[in-house]
Amino acid sequence: MFQGSLKELHLPDVIQLVSVSGKTGAFHLQKDGDEGVIFLETGRIVHAVLGGSFGEEAVYTMATWNEGSFRFVPEEAPPQHSITKNNTNLLMEAARRLDEWKVLSKKIPSLDMVPRFEVPQGKQGKINLNTQEWLILSKVSGAASIAEIASSSGLSAFDVAKMLYGLVTMGLVHLDPPKHRGTTPSVPIPQKPQAQEQQQESDAVVAGLRALLGRLAGAASESLGESSALGIKKIYDQALAELKNGKGAESVQLMCQELLKQASILRGEEVQRALADRFRTLLSSWNSEQG
Repeated sequence: MFQGSLKELHLPDVIQLVSVSGKTGAFHLQKDGDEGVIFLETGRIVHAVLGGSFGEEAVYTMATWNEGSFRFVPEEAPPQHSITKNNTNLLMEAARRLDEWKVLSKKIPSLDMVPRFEVPQGKQGKINLNTQEWLILSKVSGAASIAEIASSSGLSAFDVAKMLYGLVTMGLVHLDPPKHRGTTPSVPIPQKPQAQEQQQESDAVVAGLRALLGRLAGAASESLGESSALGIKKIYDQALAELKNGKGAESVQLMCQELLKQASILRGEEVQRALADRFRTLLSSWNSEQG
């Protein structure tokens, strides 16, 4: 099994190393609780899944990861084909986006940053923006992160970051750290070591549940096909919101129920039963990992 760190080897380089040998298999990638898979068939990239998205956008997002881990599982066949571009064009676009991210990161260091709208003095009534820029600006509330804005607008994080880069440059948008969301600052309460350990354990559980939601969404994407992508993403986003609101395992249960309803409506009871079996396997595996 071929595995390593994305700090040492960037994903496009790793894929090229494997693709020239003409192998079939799957790259499993992990970063900060996110998990994605890129499938190769006789050396050609044919499918990719990351959370509620799949296809080319999933590849482009994972190609920008400069940390995390990867492992290649030989002979793991793709469940479907969602990518038609050849490797050269796909990886060239991924490399182009990676170069753009390096520029964007000078003003947008993280997708967790929270944009805040502020009209510069003397600019009132003199703002000229295109339709997409106004769309993004309408989502800027001073509370939603860049990643959350991308999710609610139906655009990729890359496209949202590019537009915000321009708005930040014009002085119309300022970026606050995640902990400053336009609310009254809270005073940190000193914790005993035991309380700190409990908080760390809680954070680890939330990160694990978030990764599980991504696996479930990926399984649904593979079973239901590309036409169901928007519906799956909506259910995934709802489950993430429930998780952030402290629902924990309830968010997983909600997501499974809603995805199985979609499976029944779109593909019938046979596909629904097959997807339910996959969910049981994933849940059993996750429970085992938690010890």
